[in-house]
Amino acid sequence: MKNLVILGSTGSIGTQTIDIVRNYKNELHVSAVAALKNVDLVEKQVREFGPKVAVLYNEEAAKELKTRLADTETRVLSGMDGLIEAATLEEADIVVGAVVGMIGIRPTIAAIRAHKTIALANKETLVTAGHIVMREARENGVKILPVDSEHSAIFQSMQGEEHSKVEKILLTASGGPFRGRKRSDLEGMTAADALKHPNWDMGPKVTIDSSTLVNKGLEVMEARWLFDVDYENIEVLVHPQSVIHSAVQYVDGAVMAQLGVPDMHLPIQYALFYPHRMPLSEERLDLTKLASLTFEKPDYDTFKGLSLAFRAARTGGSLPTVFNAADEVAVQRFLKGEIKYLEIADEIEKAMDNHKLIENPTLDEIIEVEKAVRECL
Repeated sequence: MKNLVILGSTGSIGTQTIDIVRNYKNELHVSAVAALKNVDLVEKQVREFGPKVAVLYNEEAAKELKTRLADTETRVLSGMDGLIEAATLEEADIVVGAVVGMIGIRPTIAAIRAHKTIALANKETLVTAGHIVMREARENGVKILPVDSEHSAIFQSMQGEEHSKVEKILLTASGGPFRGRKRSDLEGMTAADALKHPNWDMGPKVTIDSSTLVNKGLEVMEARWLFDVDYENIEVLVHPQSVIHSAVQYVDGAVMAQLGVPDMHLPIQYALFYPHRMPLSEERLDLTKLASLTFEKPDYDTFKGLSLAFRAARTGGSLPTVFNAADEVAVQRFLKGEIKYLEIADEIEKAMDNHKLIENPTLDEIIEVEKAVRECL
């Protein structure tokens, strides 16, 4: 029996993790759930799985949840202290990091120091603090297992292979709803337009990031830390069918890829049971029904966010934190109708241009940089 802590249990990754637990109740147990403020769903999860701890980051929401769960034995906690306590529960084996935003960094580091296996879906953890997180993982002998479909595909394609023989990582992107458009075509795009992803069902923040290709830029930064490769050895390919989730090219020219239908249950389950594969009753990929698999180079001029991501990545230091924080603010402003679609990348660029670089930031400095960016935009 593996005991899970699910940080972000009410989001897309969290609820799909819950699906897998339902299918494997004899192998998986939920020891803790945590979310931002969704009282209703967390209450349902507690009543279904009976975790030892439930956390709502928002203190008012946590008070309401505590009242509702007074008839249970589940302890209700709040804030960052609550997240860290959940992530370091003595009985926990795997911590699923699926919260959105930088609030996921401290609980992840705490879990690593408590020698928990990390099933990581929180991008900010590696984008902003990869140099800290991966060092902590090495020093504590902790596995960080990727949950994103792309990084899981790379991870699966590297099993049984020598890391030193990797020549290039091929990171695929669907291209989002605006693939093939030019900048002039995107002037009047609304949030409703950008949220119409052709292949994946994701939360609004990730869906908007997918439309701008900012999401792929963040994944490039994650891949650098997860797989210890130089940015020059990571290539982004637009693959509209989203069948090849990513691939690895080796020094002899061989390309190993992981294929499947666009469904997050597989990479989540692979991380939870690694190194074993377990049955999964989801749709199967039927190669005979595929008309074609196509690949394109990204349009870095139209989708300026991807260019800015590579700039932030190659510069390193505190600039990825600026990139990430500025994007979070810009996306929220776009969803509220306060800025236009193309201004998302403009806001990111402005924040990057105005930032004084910190070459090797501490965790406290990373948090301060993120706060400063939010205050300036």
